[in-house]
Amino acid sequence: EVQLQASGGGLVQAGGSLRLSCAVSGLPFDDYDIGWFRQAPGKEREGLSCVSSGEGRTFYADSVKDRFTVSRDNAKQIAYLQINNLDPEDTAIYYCTADTLVFRHCVKANYWGYWGRGTLVTVSS
Repeated sequence: EVQLQASGGGLVQAGGSLRLSCAVSGLPFDDYDIGWFRQAPGKEREGLSCVSSGEGRTFYADSVKDRFTVSRDNAKQIAYLQINNLDPEDTAIYYCTADTLVFRHCVKANYWGYWGRGTLVTVSS
């Protein structure tokens, strides 16, 4: 069974930082691209970033590229999303995703096959 478990969310003050983790099991992690999305209340799901299999290329949506850093540890089968200088607008449920050969469609949710349950990030002003 494929499982993606996002964690690391919580309540944080504006200006703070969080590192989200995505633990993956049930698939050959090294061969899968990993993506991060979020969905804020009343808004559509937004693609944020992804890290490719193999050489670990990264991509960021323009809206987050100055504050977000994506990475992966293939040995641990965990991907990370570091978020700095948090803003109340970052309040959302953050999801990690996995699939193969989707890097060039990084921020398009319909290209990703496996989804985790998400972790809630709440940023207070």
